[in-house]
Amino acid sequence: MSDETSGGITILVVTDPGLPLRRMLAIREDLERRLAERVDGPATVHVRSELIETRTDGSLRLASAARLRREHDGAEITLVLTEMPRHAQGRLLVAEAFPEHRLAALFWPTLWSLSPRRRILDIMVESVEHLGEGLIPARGRMPTRRSTSPGAPVWERDAARGVIALRARPVIGQVRTVLGMVVTNAPWATVRKLSSALAAASAAGAFGIFYSSIWQMSAALSTPRLLLIGLLAMTLMVGWLVVGNRLWDRPVHEDGGGPAALYNVSTLLTLFLCVLALYVALVVLILLAGLVVIAPSFMAQVLGEPATFSHYMGVAWLSAALGVVAGGLGASFDSETDLRQLTHASRERQRERSEDGPDDRAEREDRDEREDAAG
Repeated sequence: MSDETSGGITILVVTDPGLPLRRMLAIREDLERRLAERVDGPATVHVRSELIETRTDGSLRLASAARLRREHDGAEITLVLTEMPRHAQGRLLVAEAFPEHRLAALFWPTLWSLSPRRRILDIMVESVEHLGEGLIPARGRMPTRRSTSPGAPVWERDAARGVIALRARPVIGQVRTVLGMVVTNAPWATVRKLSSALAAASAAGAFGIFYSSIWQMSAALSTPRLLLIGLLAMTLMVGWLVVGNRLWDRPVHEDGGGPAALYNVSTLLTLFLCVLALYVALVVLILLAGLVVIAPSFMAQVLGEPATFSHYMGVAWLSAALGVVAGGLGASFDSETDLRQLTHASRERQRERSEDGPDDRAEREDRDEREDAAG
């Protein structure tokens, strides 16, 4: 039996697999407590993990979410938490509520902040309040700290579409979205998929240990120049991974769920963090090998000055750059890597279905029935 009759409320949260699911499971009990403070009875939150489908313009399929709620008996409200950003009417959306369907969509990348737990909870509670007319007493509708802070985005009603939208601020919202997309891409996990590239770069970079000309060159170069060489090597590696794996996204639609610019910036940042981790690992490996192989007295004889740790570090840094250029370029992700899961753009394409799918037909039929009844 639904909790509505007993003064409580039951919420179904449908979330994408991966990071959104882990975040949702971590805050479920807190969400139940927050909602229970606003209703005359217990609040129950059910979490279901499922890849949320989108149309080719990036918008969510309401019929798909409604179907999931029907399959889960007893849920009065459905919340959808997706890892895909949503872009509508020139603005990024934080959340979008459909009171007629008692459904709201929350977009994880735009929700990202230094305290994502509290931010997600606040906006989920606000979404339920916008959808819970008749379920949540007026006295239980309490504004959160986020909605009352100066300059914070506010919910805006779009009467033509029957939607209440929470739009992100132009600059801060874009920065948050890109950072949220990078976190969702999990660059720390992608690094493991570059093991073959690390092996090739290590083999090439190891030659720097045995060539005294590399020692002399690294000692002669200034620290800023060495850093610039390393940055150039990493940039070339990122460029190769993007081009070689066709990870650059071209805009297909102007007002879709995520502009190509956001996808591409998040892809570049994700890959740069991966290559940076690979580069640091390479420097550490070559440094350790150099400390073992190169005798300080021999290095001092070659350089004409006492050998210090900074000399070994310079050799490792320059050798790593040479290794990335000579060995890393041409290498790619490991063979078992599913390239379709690496970036938001490729994952979004997996969600898109034709406009004439069964859920779209059901949605159109439901809309036609409402129009006939209104006529």
